[in-house]
Amino acid sequence: MKAAKRPIHTVATWVRRQPPKGKTLWMAIDCPNIFLRMIVHDHDNLFVAAEAVHALGISVLIYKIMKEKTCAGLSLKSQELTALFLAVRLYCSFVMEFDIHTLLDSATLVTTLWVIYMIRFKLRPSYMEDKDNFAIYYVVIPCAILSVLIHPTTHHHIINRIAWAFCVYLEAVSVLPQLRVMQNTKIVEPFTAQYVFALGIARFLSCAHWVLQVLDTRGQLLTALGYGLWPIMVLISEIVQTFILADFCYYYVKSLMGGQLVLRLPSGVV
Repeated sequence: MKAAKRPIHTVATWVRRQPPKGKTLWMAIDCPNIFLRMIVHDHDNLFVAAEAVHALGISVLIYKIMKEKTCAGLSLKSQELTALFLAVRLYCSFVMEFDIHTLLDSATLVTTLWVIYMIRFKLRPSYMEDKDNFAIYYVVIPCAILSVLIHPTTHHHIINRIAWAFCVYLEAVSVLPQLRVMQNTKIVEPFTAQYVFALGIARFLSCAHWVLQVLDTRGQLLTALGYGLWPIMVLISEIVQTFILADFCYYYVKSLMGGQLVLRLPSGVV
């Protein structure tokens, strides 16, 4: 009888058969996950790190706006969606729990509102309104409906549980208008690219937090989150956020390695 292949050998064989882009994405997602599992003992710190990186990305936008006095290439709709899910998440934090996440979200919301103010009023002439043509009701309405149908089963009031689910779902797709702007322009200037890349890193850290928590608790975390479809939807939302930005992060890293300051995206990337 033929001996069974070892799992490591099977995975290695699968990776070797993938195209170059597939290998790069695997190295960018799975290998860091394994590395993080070995070096980060308290995986809750990954979630804090994700929020901190998001705040850092917003800081890059503020620097761009203050230095260049332009908001070209930025999506106002993405910023508004970000402010919306952060506001809802802050409400949930105040009524359900108050911790370091509340403070980080508060700082990120304030800076996001400042960016929205600058785009709407101070830098309106440089805003690419014709490129920022993603209809946000395509994501807000489905997220609202989904949150009513699938939400946590905790002891909190039903309104709070629906709000919690809504901010989780909306966060997963809030970057789509920004990706549409980049798809329409095809050329992404450095500060905008750095901001979106920071979002990609934040999403990866957040996704890694949930995945590693599930692995460490041998699936018991899913039970702790409640019953029904909600625990699975939390994981799916995190994975969706990560893979929405995977293509962009791949081309951003490739551009950096090639020494290019301005990122040019191939057709159909985002």
